[in-house]
Amino acid sequence: MPPNDSAPIATAPEAGGPCILAIESSCDETAAAVLDGTRSLRSNAVHSQIDIHAEFGGVVPELASRSHILMIDRVVARALREANITLDDIRGVAVTQGPGLMGSLLVGIEYARALAWARNLPLAPVHHLEGHLYAPFVGLAEGSAEPGWPFVALVVSGGHTALYHAKSPGVYEELGRTLDDAAGEAFDKVSKHVGLGYPGGAIIDKLSVQGDAEVFAFPRPMMRSKDFHFSFSGIKTSVAHALEKEPTTPEGQRLNDLAASFQRAVVEVLVHKTLRAADAVHVDRIVLSGGVASNKELRRTLQIEAAKEGKTVVLPPPALCTDNAAMIGAAGYARLYQSILANEGFAQPHLAARPSWPLGKRSPLQKPRQRGVRRGPKS
Repeated sequence: MPPNDSAPIATAPEAGGPCILAIESSCDETAAAVLDGTRSLRSNAVHSQIDIHAEFGGVVPELASRSHILMIDRVVARALREANITLDDIRGVAVTQGPGLMGSLLVGIEYARALAWARNLPLAPVHHLEGHLYAPFVGLAEGSAEPGWPFVALVVSGGHTALYHAKSPGVYEELGRTLDDAAGEAFDKVSKHVGLGYPGGAIIDKLSVQGDAEVFAFPRPMMRSKDFHFSFSGIKTSVAHALEKEPTTPEGQRLNDLAASFQRAVVEVLVHKTLRAADAVHVDRIVLSGGVASNKELRRTLQIEAAKEGKTVVLPPPALCTDNAAMIGAAGYARLYQSILANEGFAQPHLAARPSWPLGKRSPLQKPRQRGVRRGPKS
């Protein structure tokens, strides 16, 4: 049953079980991983397309799908080699079905479906954002709390910014989402405005270390709203207006200060909303995941502020924050395990890509959107 139907997932071994292959190609990373349990990662191969898209300041869908076609076979071969196994040892396949770029998703889905059909293996479609919820189950950052259920998850990336109440495996409620730009998208656009390049998050994070976050007064949109939605287009616009007032394009310390001020505004909104969401559903464990979860200030600030309230923060390492197949395998392993135990084979003759696909049900805590507010991408 698809994860957005909020269906409980049966248990499976954390390690020492049958090997599965996981494939992720939702955007601009071609990834494959091998797991032998819900928390046991044998290999995790990722091919990044940053060099391809950097000159355009963002992901070009056509180029992304072409690169996936060229690289997916090599990446799968690398994952098998690093796990020291062959395809004969694989008992099931998990693949990202959505959300993401249509062309990119199709490459991974069709590759996984053909492989599963040829070897009569069960195939499990996985929600990309559910994968992000599972990232810390296969790898933890130093100083992170241990993962466990239930938890509130902040999934924050270039395409998604949302809060989820993860009640148990497979049972999720969306507490809030961005109404316009995702946080990572705002980082990329601000970086482009000041000529810093792509991807913008890592560059701004690095410059911020030497900057004064009090120099520029950027807004904190919706930080005091009573719901758990986000909006980041206003911060992006505020940065553009600040740049118009500058006599020249900021450089040196002035650029560091702008980066730090912008980053602080985004981080404060994310942290405040996340802590209030955890309060609302009476949960003390918070999971931070998605590409922007690599941001050092966000990780540090969330841990500090959560500790003040007696809450713990679960952090995957940066390598598992960005898109990867390890998290897809972790999310799909239990479903595949039940099929493997039942000696089921291939049963997915048709598997459509789902570029827009909500995860879980919307929480009753969500309030109806006001008319005229542009809806963000379905996450």
